[in-house]
Amino acid sequence: MKYKKLVGGGLLKIVNRTVPMALGKLGYDPEQVGDIVAYVDDRETIEGAPHLAEEHLPVFDCAFRAANGERSIHWMGHLRMMGAVQPFLSGAISKTVNLPNDASVDDIMRAYAEGWKLGLKALAVYRDGCKRSQPLNAGKEEEARTAEVRPVRCKLPDERQAVTHKFSIAGHEGYLTVGQYEDGQPGEIFLRMAKEGSTVSGLMDTIATMTSIALQYQVPLKTLVDKFSHTRFEPAGFTNNRDIPIAKSVTDYVFRYLGDRFLHDEAAVPDEQETQASEAGLVAVAGGSGSRDAGRSYAMVNQADAPSCMDCGTIMIRNGACYKCANCGSTSGCS
Repeated sequence: MKYKKLVGGGLLKIVNRTVPMALGKLGYDPEQVGDIVAYVDDRETIEGAPHLAEEHLPVFDCAFRAANGERSIHWMGHLRMMGAVQPFLSGAISKTVNLPNDASVDDIMRAYAEGWKLGLKALAVYRDGCKRSQPLNAGKEEEARTAEVRPVRCKLPDERQAVTHKFSIAGHEGYLTVGQYEDGQPGEIFLRMAKEGSTVSGLMDTIATMTSIALQYQVPLKTLVDKFSHTRFEPAGFTNNRDIPIAKSVTDYVFRYLGDRFLHDEAAVPDEQETQASEAGLVAVAGGSGSRDAGRSYAMVNQADAPSCMDCGTIMIRNGACYKCANCGSTSGCS
Protein backbone atom coordinates (compact mmCIF):
# COMPACT_ATOMS: atom_id res chain seq x y z
CA MET A 1 0.00 0.00 0.00
CA LYS A 2 1.30 3.45 -0.93
CA TYR A 3 0.08 6.97 -1.57
CA LYS A 4 1.07 8.80 -4.75
CA LYS A 5 1.18 12.59 -4.69
CA LEU A 6 -0.62 14.08 -7.71
CA VAL A 7 0.73 17.08 -9.62
CA GLY A 8 -2.55 19.01 -9.32
CA GLY A 9 -2.86 18.28 -5.60
CA GLY A 10 -4.33 15.42 -3.61
CA LEU A 11 -3.29 11.79 -3.12
CA LEU A 12 -3.93 8.55 -4.98
CA LYS A 13 -4.19 5.39 -2.88
CA ILE A 14 -2.51 2.44 -4.61
CA VAL A 15 -2.40 -1.27 -3.83
CA ASN A 16 0.64 -2.76 -5.54
CA ARG A 17 -0.48 -4.66 -8.65
CA THR A 18 1.98 -7.45 -7.94
CA VAL A 19 0.08 -8.38 -4.74
CA PRO A 20 -2.77 -10.27 -6.46
CA MET A 21 -0.27 -11.81 -8.90
CA ALA A 22 1.88 -13.07 -6.05
CA LEU A 23 -1.15 -14.41 -4.18
CA GLY A 24 -2.20 -16.35 -7.28
CA LYS A 25 1.30 -17.84 -7.61
CA LEU A 26 1.13 -18.90 -3.96
CA GLY A 27 -2.04 -20.88 -4.61
CA TYR A 28 -4.80 -18.62 -3.33
CA ASP A 29 -8.11 -18.78 -5.24
CA PRO A 30 -9.69 -15.62 -6.78
CA GLU A 31 -12.15 -15.19 -3.91
CA GLN A 32 -9.38 -15.31 -1.32
CA VAL A 33 -7.28 -12.93 -3.39
CA GLY A 34 -10.20 -10.46 -3.53
CA ASP A 35 -10.65 -10.61 0.25
CA ILE A 36 -6.93 -10.02 0.89
CA VAL A 37 -6.71 -7.09 -1.55
CA ALA A 38 -9.83 -5.51 -0.01
CA TYR A 39 -8.25 -5.90 3.43
CA VAL A 40 -5.06 -4.18 2.23
CA ASP A 41 -7.07 -1.33 0.70
CA ASP A 42 -8.96 -0.82 3.96
CA ARG A 43 -6.24 -1.42 6.59
CA GLU A 44 -3.23 -0.16 4.59
CA THR A 45 -1.24 -3.30 5.41
CA ILE A 46 -1.33 -6.96 4.42
CA GLU A 47 -0.44 -8.08 7.93
CA GLY A 48 -3.42 -9.81 9.51
CA ALA A 49 -5.26 -10.28 6.20
CA PRO A 50 -7.78 -13.15 6.06
CA HIS A 51 -6.70 -16.46 4.44
CA LEU A 52 -3.02 -15.35 4.36
CA ALA A 53 -0.61 -17.89 5.83
CA GLU A 54 2.03 -16.58 8.25
CA GLU A 55 4.91 -18.12 6.28
CA HIS A 56 3.89 -16.09 3.18
CA LEU A 57 4.24 -12.69 4.87
CA PRO A 58 7.95 -12.21 3.95
CA VAL A 59 6.98 -12.35 0.25
CA PHE A 60 5.16 -9.02 0.64
CA ASP A 61 7.72 -7.15 2.73
CA CYS A 62 8.63 -3.74 1.28
CA ALA A 63 11.41 -1.23 1.75
CA PHE A 64 9.35 0.88 4.16
CA ARG A 65 7.05 -0.25 6.92
CA ALA A 66 3.36 0.01 6.04
CA ALA A 67 1.36 2.72 7.80
CA ASN A 68 -0.42 0.18 10.05
CA GLY A 69 2.12 -2.64 9.84
CA GLU A 70 5.32 -3.72 11.55
CA ARG A 71 7.28 -5.57 8.85
CA SER A 72 9.74 -4.20 6.29
CA ILE A 73 12.95 -5.16 4.48
CA HIS A 74 15.94 -4.02 6.51
CA TRP A 75 18.18 -1.67 4.56
CA MET A 76 20.99 -4.23 4.80
CA GLY A 77 18.79 -6.63 2.84
CA HIS A 78 18.92 -4.25 -0.15
CA LEU A 79 22.70 -4.30 -0.05
CA ARG A 80 22.92 -8.07 0.17
CA MET A 81 20.54 -8.53 -2.77
CA MET A 82 22.69 -6.20 -4.86
CA GLY A 83 25.85 -7.95 -3.66
CA ALA A 84 24.45 -11.30 -4.77
CA VAL A 85 23.76 -10.05 -8.32
CA GLN A 86 26.76 -7.75 -8.89
CA PRO A 87 29.28 -10.53 -9.84
CA PHE A 88 27.11 -11.44 -12.83
CA LEU A 89 26.94 -7.88 -14.21
CA SER A 90 29.60 -5.81 -15.97
CA GLY A 91 28.00 -2.50 -14.98
CA ALA A 92 26.54 -1.01 -11.83
CA ILE A 93 23.06 -1.80 -10.52
CA SER A 94 20.35 0.87 -10.68
CA LYS A 95 18.86 0.15 -7.27
CA THR A 96 18.23 2.50 -4.35
CA VAL A 97 18.88 1.41 -0.80
CA ASN A 98 15.90 2.74 1.15
CA LEU A 99 16.50 3.63 4.78
CA PRO A 100 13.78 4.41 7.35
CA ASN A 101 13.09 7.92 8.59
CA ASP A 102 14.99 7.33 11.84
CA ALA A 103 18.21 6.26 10.05
CA SER A 104 21.30 7.98 11.45
CA VAL A 105 24.46 9.32 9.81
CA ASP A 106 26.27 6.22 11.10
CA ASP A 107 23.72 3.99 9.34
CA ILE A 108 24.39 5.69 6.03
CA MET A 109 28.14 5.42 6.56
CA ARG A 110 27.73 1.71 7.32
CA ALA A 111 25.67 1.27 4.15
CA TYR A 112 28.44 2.69 1.95
CA ALA A 113 31.12 0.70 3.76
CA GLU A 114 29.15 -2.52 3.40
CA GLY A 115 28.51 -1.80 -0.28
CA TRP A 116 32.25 -1.45 -0.81
CA LYS A 117 32.88 -4.75 0.98
CA LEU A 118 30.28 -6.50 -1.21
CA GLY A 119 31.97 -5.21 -4.37
CA LEU A 120 29.16 -2.93 -5.54
CA LYS A 121 30.09 -0.55 -8.35
CA ALA A 122 27.55 2.09 -7.35
CA LEU A 123 25.30 2.78 -4.40
CA ALA A 124 22.40 5.21 -3.99
CA VAL A 125 20.70 5.71 -0.62
CA TYR A 126 17.46 7.44 0.33
CA ARG A 127 16.17 8.14 3.82
CA ASP A 128 12.39 8.23 4.00
CA GLY A 129 11.09 11.77 4.48
CA CYS A 130 14.44 13.50 3.88
CA LYS A 131 12.85 15.70 1.22
CA ARG A 132 10.13 18.23 1.83
CA SER A 133 7.97 16.45 -0.72
CA GLN A 134 8.31 12.97 -2.18
CA PRO A 135 6.12 11.33 -4.87
CA LEU A 136 5.36 8.11 -2.92
CA ASN A 137 4.58 7.76 0.78
CA ALA A 138 3.82 4.71 2.89
CA GLY A 139 1.03 6.63 4.64
CA LYS A 140 -0.95 9.85 4.35
CA GLU A 141 -0.14 11.24 7.78
CA GLU A 142 3.06 12.94 6.62
CA GLU A 143 1.34 14.48 3.61
CA ALA A 144 -1.42 15.91 5.74
CA ARG A 145 1.12 17.44 8.10
CA THR A 146 2.93 19.10 5.17
CA ALA A 147 -0.29 20.53 3.77
CA GLU A 148 -1.08 22.31 7.05
CA VAL A 149 1.91 24.65 6.82
CA ARG A 150 1.37 25.80 3.25
CA PRO A 151 0.74 29.57 2.96
CA VAL A 152 -2.67 30.50 1.59
CA ARG A 153 -3.12 33.47 -0.70
CA CYS A 154 -6.25 35.51 0.05
CA LYS A 155 -7.05 37.44 -3.10
CA LEU A 156 -9.24 40.51 -3.02
CA PRO A 157 -12.80 40.32 -4.41
CA ASP A 158 -13.27 41.35 -8.03
CA GLU A 159 -14.97 44.54 -6.86
CA ARG A 160 -13.19 46.24 -3.96
CA GLN A 161 -12.87 49.62 -2.26
CA ALA A 162 -9.69 51.59 -2.93
CA VAL A 163 -7.98 54.79 -1.83
CA THR A 164 -5.80 56.86 -4.19
CA HIS A 165 -3.26 59.25 -2.70
CA LYS A 166 -1.29 61.83 -4.68
CA PHE A 167 2.17 62.71 -3.35
CA SER A 168 5.21 64.74 -4.32
CA ILE A 169 8.78 64.10 -3.17
CA ALA A 170 11.35 66.72 -4.10
CA GLY A 171 9.23 67.64 -7.12
CA HIS A 172 8.67 64.04 -8.26
CA GLU A 173 4.94 63.41 -8.34
CA GLY A 174 3.31 60.03 -7.96
CA TYR A 175 0.05 58.27 -7.18
CA LEU A 176 -0.47 55.50 -4.62
CA THR A 177 -3.63 53.39 -4.93
CA VAL A 178 -4.46 50.99 -2.08
CA GLY A 179 -7.01 48.23 -2.69
CA GLN A 180 -8.80 47.11 0.47
CA TYR A 181 -10.42 43.97 1.82
CA GLU A 182 -13.97 44.13 3.13
CA ASP A 183 -12.64 44.89 6.63
CA GLY A 184 -10.78 47.93 5.34
CA GLN A 185 -7.28 46.46 5.54
CA PRO A 186 -4.99 46.86 2.51
CA GLY A 187 -4.58 43.89 0.19
CA GLU A 188 -2.77 45.42 -2.77
CA ILE A 189 -1.05 48.63 -3.81
CA PHE A 190 -0.34 50.30 -7.14
CA LEU A 191 2.38 52.92 -7.59
CA ARG A 192 2.51 55.24 -10.57
CA MET A 193 5.16 57.90 -11.00
CA ALA A 194 4.43 60.95 -13.13
CA LYS A 195 7.33 60.18 -15.50
CA GLU A 196 6.36 56.83 -17.00
CA GLY A 197 9.12 54.69 -18.43
CA SER A 198 11.74 55.94 -16.00
CA THR A 199 13.88 53.63 -13.90
CA VAL A 200 12.14 54.83 -10.75
CA SER A 201 8.75 54.01 -12.25
CA GLY A 202 9.83 50.45 -13.05
CA LEU A 203 11.24 49.91 -9.59
CA MET A 204 8.04 51.25 -7.99
CA ASP A 205 5.94 48.83 -10.07
CA THR A 206 8.09 45.96 -8.82
CA ILE A 207 7.87 47.06 -5.18
CA ALA A 208 4.09 47.46 -5.47
CA THR A 209 3.68 43.96 -6.91
CA MET A 210 5.85 42.35 -4.25
CA THR A 211 4.03 44.24 -1.50
CA SER A 212 0.64 43.20 -2.87
CA ILE A 213 1.61 39.52 -2.96
CA ALA A 214 3.05 39.76 0.56
CA LEU A 215 -0.17 41.30 1.89
CA GLN A 216 -2.31 38.65 0.19
CA TYR A 217 -0.17 35.93 1.76
CA GLN A 218 -0.99 37.56 5.11
CA VAL A 219 2.37 39.12 5.88
CA PRO A 220 1.53 41.69 8.59
CA LEU A 221 1.49 45.24 7.30
CA LYS A 222 3.40 46.37 10.40
CA THR A 223 6.26 44.05 9.46
CA LEU A 224 6.46 45.61 6.00
CA VAL A 225 6.24 49.15 7.40
CA ASP A 226 8.98 48.50 9.96
CA LYS A 227 11.20 46.93 7.29
CA PHE A 228 10.89 49.48 4.49
CA SER A 229 10.37 52.76 6.33
CA HIS A 230 13.39 55.10 6.37
CA THR A 231 15.15 53.40 3.47
CA ARG A 232 17.33 55.98 1.75
CA PHE A 233 17.79 56.60 -1.99
CA GLU A 234 16.91 59.25 -4.56
CA PRO A 235 14.55 60.92 -5.15
CA ALA A 236 14.39 62.16 -1.56
CA GLY A 237 13.44 65.47 0.03
CA PHE A 238 10.48 67.55 1.10
CA THR A 239 6.93 66.36 0.46
CA ASN A 240 3.50 67.97 0.25
CA ASN A 241 2.26 65.87 3.20
CA ARG A 242 2.25 67.69 6.54
CA ASP A 243 2.34 64.36 8.42
CA ILE A 244 5.44 63.19 6.52
CA PRO A 245 7.30 66.40 5.75
CA ILE A 246 10.57 64.76 4.71
CA ALA A 247 10.93 61.46 2.81
CA LYS A 248 14.25 59.68 2.42
CA SER A 249 12.92 57.84 -0.66
CA VAL A 250 9.69 56.94 -2.42
CA THR A 251 9.67 53.61 -0.57
CA ASP A 252 10.15 55.41 2.75
CA TYR A 253 7.21 57.71 2.00
CA VAL A 254 4.87 54.95 0.77
CA PHE A 255 5.32 52.65 3.75
CA ARG A 256 5.19 55.44 6.32
CA TYR A 257 1.97 56.60 4.68
CA LEU A 258 0.54 53.06 4.81
CA GLY A 259 1.48 52.81 8.48
CA ASP A 260 -0.13 56.14 9.30
CA ARG A 261 -3.25 55.42 7.22
CA PHE A 262 -3.96 51.82 8.22
CA LEU A 263 -2.06 51.05 11.42
CA HIS A 264 -2.85 54.25 13.32
CA ASP A 265 0.57 54.13 14.94
CA GLU A 266 3.60 56.42 14.84
CA ALA A 267 4.97 55.03 11.58
CA ALA A 268 4.53 58.36 9.78
CA VAL A 269 5.72 60.60 12.59
CA PRO A 270 9.07 62.22 11.68
CA ASP A 271 12.00 60.18 12.91
CA GLU A 272 14.69 61.39 15.31
CA GLN A 273 16.60 63.18 12.57
CA GLU A 274 13.55 65.14 11.43
CA THR A 275 12.53 65.98 15.00
CA GLN A 276 16.00 67.25 15.88
CA ALA A 277 16.12 69.27 12.65
CA SER A 278 12.79 70.88 13.45
CA GLU A 279 13.76 71.64 17.03
CA ALA A 280 17.05 73.15 15.89
CA GLY A 281 15.17 75.38 13.48
CA LEU A 282 12.73 76.37 16.21
CA VAL A 283 15.52 77.55 18.53
CA ALA A 284 17.28 79.40 15.72
CA VAL A 285 14.24 81.33 14.52
CA ALA A 286 12.44 81.99 17.77
CA GLY A 287 15.11 81.88 20.45
CA GLY A 288 12.85 79.63 22.47
CA SER A 289 9.85 81.96 22.43
CA GLY A 290 8.22 81.44 19.00
CA SER A 291 5.42 79.03 18.10
CA ARG A 292 6.28 75.40 17.34
CA ASP A 293 4.61 75.57 13.91
CA ALA A 294 6.71 78.58 12.93
CA GLY A 295 9.84 76.82 14.12
CA ARG A 296 9.02 73.71 12.12
CA SER A 297 8.44 75.74 8.96
CA TYR A 298 11.77 77.51 9.47
CA ALA A 299 13.50 74.18 10.05
CA MET A 300 12.34 72.93 6.67
CA VAL A 301 13.93 75.89 4.91
CA ASN A 302 16.97 75.88 7.17
CA GLN A 303 17.91 72.32 6.21
CA ALA A 304 17.32 72.63 2.46
CA ASP A 305 21.03 72.84 1.65
CA ALA A 306 22.29 70.45 4.35
CA PRO A 307 24.87 67.95 3.07
CA SER A 308 24.97 64.25 3.89
CA CYS A 309 27.32 63.03 6.62
CA MET A 310 30.65 61.83 5.24
CA ASP A 311 30.71 59.02 7.85
CA CYS A 312 27.20 57.54 7.91
CA GLY A 313 25.32 59.26 5.04
CA THR A 314 22.58 60.82 7.21
CA ILE A 315 21.45 64.33 6.22
CA MET A 316 23.17 66.75 8.63
CA ILE A 317 21.53 69.62 10.51
CA ARG A 318 22.76 73.22 10.79
CA ASN A 319 24.80 73.98 13.88
CA GLY A 320 25.75 77.65 13.89
CA ALA A 321 27.65 78.35 10.68
CA CYS A 322 28.40 74.62 10.13
CA TYR A 323 26.57 71.30 10.15
CA LYS A 324 26.53 68.33 12.50
CA CYS A 325 25.20 64.79 12.14
CA ALA A 326 22.40 63.92 14.55
CA ASN A 327 23.01 60.22 13.90
CA CYS A 328 26.74 59.71 14.58
CA GLY A 329 27.86 63.10 15.92
CA SER A 330 30.27 64.01 13.11
CA THR A 331 30.61 67.68 12.13
CA SER A 332 31.59 69.59 9.01
CA GLY A 333 34.72 70.88 10.74
CA CYS A 334 34.03 74.01 12.75
CA SER A 335 31.54 73.02 15.44
